[in-house]
Amino acid sequence: MRLNIVCIPGDGIGPEIVAEAKKILDKMALVYGHEINYKDVLMGGASIDAYGVPLTDETIAAAKAADAVLMGSIGGDTTTSHWYKLAPNLRPEAGLLGIRKALNLFANLRPAVLYKELSDACPLKKEISDAGFDMLIMRELTGGLYFGERYTTEEGGIRKAVDTLSYDEKEIRRIAIKGFDIAMKRRKKVTSVDKANVLDSSRLWRRVVDEVSADYPEVKLEHMLVDNCAMQLVKDPAQFDVILTENMFGDILSDEASMVTGSIGMLASASLNDSKFGLYEPSHGSAPDIAGKGIANPIATILSAAMMLRYSFDLDKEADAIEDAVKNVLKKGYRTVDIMTEGCRQVGCKEMGDLLADEII
Repeated sequence: MRLNIVCIPGDGIGPEIVAEAKKILDKMALVYGHEINYKDVLMGGASIDAYGVPLTDETIAAAKAADAVLMGSIGGDTTTSHWYKLAPNLRPEAGLLGIRKALNLFANLRPAVLYKELSDACPLKKEISDAGFDMLIMRELTGGLYFGERYTTEEGGIRKAVDTLSYDEKEIRRIAIKGFDIAMKRRKKVTSVDKANVLDSSRLWRRVVDEVSADYPEVKLEHMLVDNCAMQLVKDPAQFDVILTENMFGDILSDEASMVTGSIGMLASASLNDSKFGLYEPSHGSAPDIAGKGIANPIATILSAAMMLRYSFDLDKEADAIEDAVKNVLKKGYRTVDIMTEGCRQVGCKEMGDLLADEII
């Protein structure tokens, strides 16, 4: 297969970790007989420095012409970087919001995996961390409270703010279909999270999810109220496979799930549109304080590349090979500084990439 991939190295450690992800993809292509065509483009602070804006029309056009986008990290130090003296619409993160909108990326995927070898980093009780967990939070990304009508006014001398939470059935149906499709590639369980005991939007969400579920008889569906889900994430995270939820709930729950893994440097993410096109990036930031030191952890970006193979190209075997490589390297005791524990061997960004590439045979 020929894979046309746009790469956005980004800022800070972005170029370093994207380089290692490319290394892994190249090894995968060699072993499994694929051809990869990369096109590197700028976005974020790097684009500001080159073109004066965080996102150019040329970058958008290149992304639209590709099969998928692999991105590093965007932004810098908000207190010292010259980028943050600019107007908000010209700062690095505006490029990320802009490309999501331009590519109609409505489905955000955030895996939260606790590897056995990293269980000591988990803040939960030992009997919970020893069991491990592997969940994926499917968050609707372009609707709900964050995108509804909002205004602030004054009535009778009292200030009042209004934010509107609105979903229509088409928005719910398309994210539900994505959630069930991905559950079919995993353990075939969907937990749909809402607040149907209070919110009309949640009651509609639940009805539409039930309708979509009828087309996926192999997938077990359960409904869970968001407050209960927040408790269950710290009580018994192993029960979850795919968590399907709306924008604000997903924003909060995905951050909670990432913290119970104990290592944000290991967490991948993806944002998908109506087709198989997606933008894949690590969940962590650009870490400008360690940029250029060769100590960044590339695993989250490499796992994002594995997600790209699985969800944009349907190359499940190849994605498994990369994920197995990560497990094997961790079992052998290799660690970057952010996940280093006593008795393990510390390696740098490039060496970690080399070790992972060597595991793909």
